[in-house]
Amino acid sequence: MKKPRIVTKNGLIAAVDVGSSKICCFIARLADDGKPNVVGIGHQISRGVRQGAIIDMEQAEMAVLSTVHAAEQMAEETITDVVINLSGGYPASQTIGVEVPLSGREIGDHDLQRVLMQGAQINGGVERRLIHSIPVGYTIDGSRGIRDPRGMFGDRLGVDMHVVTAAAGAVRNLTNCVSRCHLEIKALVVSPYASGLATLVEDEMDLGVTVIDMGAATTSIAVFFDGHVVYTDSIAIGGSHVTNDIARGLSTPLAHAERMKTLYGNCLATPADEREIIQVPQVGEEEAGITNPIPRSILIGIVQPRLEETFELVRSRLEASGFDKIAGRRVVLTGGASQLGGVRELAALVLDKQVRMGRPIRIHGLADSTGGPAFATASGLLNYALQAEPESLKPSRSQHESASGLFGRFGSWLKENF
Repeated sequence: MKKPRIVTKNGLIAAVDVGSSKICCFIARLADDGKPNVVGIGHQISRGVRQGAIIDMEQAEMAVLSTVHAAEQMAEETITDVVINLSGGYPASQTIGVEVPLSGREIGDHDLQRVLMQGAQINGGVERRLIHSIPVGYTIDGSRGIRDPRGMFGDRLGVDMHVVTAAAGAVRNLTNCVSRCHLEIKALVVSPYASGLATLVEDEMDLGVTVIDMGAATTSIAVFFDGHVVYTDSIAIGGSHVTNDIARGLSTPLAHAERMKTLYGNCLATPADEREIIQVPQVGEEEAGITNPIPRSILIGIVQPRLEETFELVRSRLEASGFDKIAGRRVVLTGGASQLGGVRELAALVLDKQVRMGRPIRIHGLADSTGGPAFATASGLLNYALQAEPESLKPSRSQHESASGLFGRFGSWLKENF
């Protein structure tokens, strides 16, 4: 009943992280300890993507092609199948209960298959596309908290499914873009789920934790509890909004605003900021030497409110969802925008939780430059390809073989209905 791993015939797995600031491709081979060992890396500036959604098909296609090609050259392999992330399309999360009648008999694999198939058929309508349907807990005759109902008896078997849907148009554009690069998508994974798989330890997943993936254009949230992802959400604010605020507030080009954010930016003010002077190049000045000197405190006065707003939105989304208490007091920050100075302390202050920084931990072969929070989603996509989910929605081979032929099919029908 295990989900088949997404590993190609030559033992390779490939992940493509399509983000608003960078596109990244990891090619990995399975190591002896079962962890993926990265043998090829490609990453470059993202083009044709905004807020995680494709806005220029041709530019996005060229960016994905050149990124994958760079990773293939490094790995000296050619890939055809990829696992890809989804950060656009306004992913929405809900938990839905499904029940099937049992007639008081022992629960077997086929009963589990029936209830999971019924849960997987839940759809968000024509305008939404189903991305994940994850079983998070079973019920027998209304009794909750059952992890594996096989071998038990009851009249009604239920399953709580965590269902994630996204806008059909955004999903279709992303899949079409990747297909035009002659790649087959084996799985689509929402970004914070992938980031959680890369950065969390087992105990955090069991006890309750919130993963906050801070990207360039979106900040996405995933709550893990009892070993499963139980809630996901996203906010359309990210690191690029901070850069735009600096560029507008100080009348400086975007490239210089990004550089100043990286070198001098911080979320928390200190008394020394007034004395430190930063030279700010001005927009439109033809002479390179013309700059405007400002104290560092002005820059921090621009950065801090935007990050405060981001964490306040995260807090209100968690509270509104009802998953704030389930998530406990643990928060893991990851994503490129989480590397700004003072983010951890500000998050702890606003969310009133214990915060740690998350880096990819279940993966080999990453250098320091590609092993940081900015590459958590790409690493998590490799982990997703290797993890075996509790129940597969496809019939196992033995079931399939026993159901071949007329008598086998008739026997299966009798089992399911009587």
